[in-house]
Amino acid sequence: MLKKMRWRFILAAMSSFAAVILILVCAVNLWNYNISTGRQDSVLEMLFELEPRSSAKAHNAPDDFHVPGPFGGHSREARFMTRFFVVYYDKNGIVTDINHDNIASVSAEEAESYANDVLKRGRKKGYYKNYRYSVDQTNGIIAFLNSEREIQNMKTLFLVSGIIALCSLASVFVLVLIFSGRAIAPYIRNIETQKRFITDAGHELKTPLTSISASADILAMEYSENEWVKNISKQSARMSKLISSLVRLSRLDEEQPASEKTDFSLSEAIWEISEPAADAASAKGKEYTHDIEDGIMLFGDRAAIQQMISELLENALKYSDNGGKINLTVLRRHKKIEINVRNTCSSVESIDIEKIFDRFYRSDKARTYSADSFGIGLAAVKAVVENHHGTISVHKIDCSEILFIILF
Repeated sequence: MLKKMRWRFILAAMSSFAAVILILVCAVNLWNYNISTGRQDSVLEMLFELEPRSSAKAHNAPDDFHVPGPFGGHSREARFMTRFFVVYYDKNGIVTDINHDNIASVSAEEAESYANDVLKRGRKKGYYKNYRYSVDQTNGIIAFLNSEREIQNMKTLFLVSGIIALCSLASVFVLVLIFSGRAIAPYIRNIETQKRFITDAGHELKTPLTSISASADILAMEYSENEWVKNISKQSARMSKLISSLVRLSRLDEEQPASEKTDFSLSEAIWEISEPAADAASAKGKEYTHDIEDGIMLFGDRAAIQQMISELLENALKYSDNGGKINLTVLRRHKKIEINVRNTCSSVESIDIEKIFDRFYRSDKARTYSADSFGIGLAAVKAVVENHHGTISVHKIDCSEILFIILF
């Protein structure tokens, strides 16, 4: 349990840090994209303002194609650093003229092909290959601005920020892994203190309970019909069973239980539990069936597994309806060992399956109890399953049945 707690702490810390890093990387790259794209769109808008409104005027006045904005008026070479071409088209989307005097890498045929592809997209602005384009539908002009350096810069920033993010995640993971033990140390000490308290209290309480039980038995010999003597015997037996259950559950919470695990026949172990359960069900007027596949082996604590199955069957017998049905199934499924315990239950809707494995949980809000019910049996079942590296889940079926599924 403590190992799981530590890894949950690491997972929570890394998830939080990863979320922050992801947000930062996305924010930086989006900011850079918007700034870079905005600058290119500003240049394209200035080109539209300076661009002649007819193909004839375009060829008669090529010197009007100078770079506007931040480049204008600062350097006579600046206009040659910004490469662009312009395509004219009519209302039918047919290219009528091309001005590619300010670019050398694009021929007239390529410019026309680019323009046709852009018109098919139906978008006013965007990227096409290494160019940022803008469409002036009113005047029938498409301006293409060479954005090769800007696109490369955006890709480089994205790659660098991604590498930095991954390196940061790896570094933080190592640090969290190193310091996580210290972070949960107070909680571990608290858990250990609770375990020692339960164990010590259990031993301390057993002595007076044994004395009370023995005294009640002696009194019962003389006053066998006395109601108070019967009640003392009943409650002392119940308290003794509760203490034993709490001590057993505390031991199951430990990372390495005292019992040794070995390979054993799970099929035979469950058969030994199933036969008495059939007799108990019959005595209570309930129908019990089982389907146990032969030859299933499991590495684990045989006694703990048998106790786990007994708890589930006792739970099914206790909470199934009068004349209800109980079924136990053990089989191999997809290289996994699956154990199913199913029983009818008219009050299945009142069961909170999210809390069913909590200690002292009961489905009835009044928390009524019987002499043999403490609400910790299923918590012990879950502890046994987890100590054997398995999983347990519970499901409601058709509002009339409850099903426990264990996978090893």
